[in-house]
Amino acid sequence: MLNIADIFDLSKTAHAAIFEGCAYPWDVLAKIEGYLSSILKPELRNRCIGVAFIGDKVATGEGTVVEDGAMIKGPALIGRNCLIRHSAYIRENVIIGDNCVIGNSTELKNVILFDGVVLPHFNYVGDSVLGYKVHLGAGAIVSNLKSLPGNVTVDISGTRIDTGLRKFGAMIGDEAEIGANAVLNPGSIIGRRAVVYPCVCWRGYLPPGAIAKNRAAIEVVQAKQD
Repeated sequence: MLNIADIFDLSKTAHAAIFEGCAYPWDVLAKIEGYLSSILKPELRNRCIGVAFIGDKVATGEGTVVEDGAMIKGPALIGRNCLIRHSAYIRENVIIGDNCVIGNSTELKNVILFDGVVLPHFNYVGDSVLGYKVHLGAGAIVSNLKSLPGNVTVDISGTRIDTGLRKFGAMIGDEAEIGANAVLNPGSIIGRRAVVYPCVCWRGYLPPGAIAKNRAAIEVVQAKQD
């Protein structure tokens, strides 16, 4: 059985309480909307650079900066000293910790980000939890919907678990690195300090400290001379 403590240090989020009663880490995804509804007190303590859209069910912490063209629909709870860059799109039911970066053209939906998460450019993250100091390279995608019908399943050590979720992206453990243009398919579990190399298409369980590499062949030929 995969426990929450196996991949996340709950001391690195102000919202550890949301994980109470969860048998599996992904069980928390169904609780985000209700949790926000119970604790969210809309209040904007951020500074805006330019013009951004911020909905009426949003709270932001002190020291946070929201750049021109960002859209924060809400419900959303954003911590202190975050940077929400130009054209970021923060949709429904989003919890962002302290000292996080949400970059240009990055889209979030139904997610929990622990403190120190960096999603710098052109990322999509849906129905997922990202642990302390997780970093996604440019263009890395966390896909949350299967191409075929049915619930998302998780494969761990040869055991397939039905999550009961139609939409579920990934659980990414503390300090994991996801390379540029990598894709995490639905139901991915990435262990603490694991690394997914750029352009890797990953699905399944990657153990703590492991590296997923793409050894695609590269052909070098001489250019034709006119």
